[in-house]
Amino acid sequence: MTSSWVMWDERYSTYDFGPGHPMHPSRLDLTHRLSRDLGLLDHDDVQVRPARAATEAELLSVHTRDLVETVRAVSADPRSATGRHGVGTEDTPAFAGMHEATSLAVGATVDACRAVWTGEVDRACNIAGGLHHAMPQTASGFCVYNDVAVGIQHLLDSGAERVLYLDLDVHHGDGVERCFWNEPRVMTVSVHETGRALFPGTGFPGDTGGPKAPDTAVNIALPPGTGDEGWLRAYQAVVPTLARAFDPQIVVSQHGCDCHYADPLAHLSVSMDALAVAYGWVRELADDLAGGRWVSLGGGGYELIEVVPRAWTHLIGVVTGRPVDPLLETPGSWQQHVEQSYGAPAPRRMGDRDGREIRYGRWDDGYDLDDPVDGAIMATRRACFPGWGLDPYLD
Repeated sequence: MTSSWVMWDERYSTYDFGPGHPMHPSRLDLTHRLSRDLGLLDHDDVQVRPARAATEAELLSVHTRDLVETVRAVSADPRSATGRHGVGTEDTPAFAGMHEATSLAVGATVDACRAVWTGEVDRACNIAGGLHHAMPQTASGFCVYNDVAVGIQHLLDSGAERVLYLDLDVHHGDGVERCFWNEPRVMTVSVHETGRALFPGTGFPGDTGGPKAPDTAVNIALPPGTGDEGWLRAYQAVVPTLARAFDPQIVVSQHGCDCHYADPLAHLSVSMDALAVAYGWVRELADDLAGGRWVSLGGGGYELIEVVPRAWTHLIGVVTGRPVDPLLETPGSWQQHVEQSYGAPAPRRMGDRDGREIRYGRWDDGYDLDDPVDGAIMATRRACFPGWGLDPYLD
């Protein structure tokens, strides 16, 4: 049996907001090329799967008909966009074919969720997915339709009773949280830069879920400047403990890499090496708690050459069971393509730290509430741990 799927389709490049927009499709192409040139896709237990467009019924499982009809109309004639339902705004401009382009990302994520849930495959990765800002009735934050929410809704409709959603994008996963705010079968966990400093301005520790789903929304809002040690510490101090309490049947994760220090739109300071560590932790979590069932998605990330291709190639390596050494040199063929196509130097290694260890420290070894990161972590633990019978100071 194929143990992992990597979703890929050349048509992903049609999700293109135009010149100058930060979310350029080149980041997907460069990721696929790097993964391919490293040989990650050339194994009998890895299958590269094409995307299909989501059906109208799948889109309407999460989104309102008004939004879908608006996107269809603007897709046919971008000049008709007025900003209604968030379509045709500065951050989510209208473009020809936008309905078809974003439907591919949704369809691929739904297929990945279906295959993992049914046991056809152990793990799946869709780097074109992770469009976590789109709301049921509104496009937002570069996201037209919310493939994550549609995929999770498919899992619920297929009988899943406990779905754990982990969002490691630098921006709060507000759209997914909104969709499942009052749904006790879904726990949403978002590790992000505080909304006091960054779009979308939400995701604070006290936001813990609706009346029917208390303590199922978990928000770790980190201060600007948080680096490797603090970012990994925040994950370890909150995620494994709450995940064990929730006992998920499947893990769906979003891996926007815009928390990297080179990203132009945010203010965290995380290295490629720390991102790779976190990918491994998410896989271990799925292996330990969910029988290995794991669907991983892309998301944000706007440093198109230096960051996104390496980050998501590390993700694909973890998904396919072949983690990439951060000290490994990037392939010469890929370097040449980058330099010839983009006129920019390509990164020479797969990591940033030259082998230097990341010392993040265990929470149970002690904490300092005068430290801004530890203070942020404790705010989340105080908000969410008691509802699960956990001591925020000891567990």
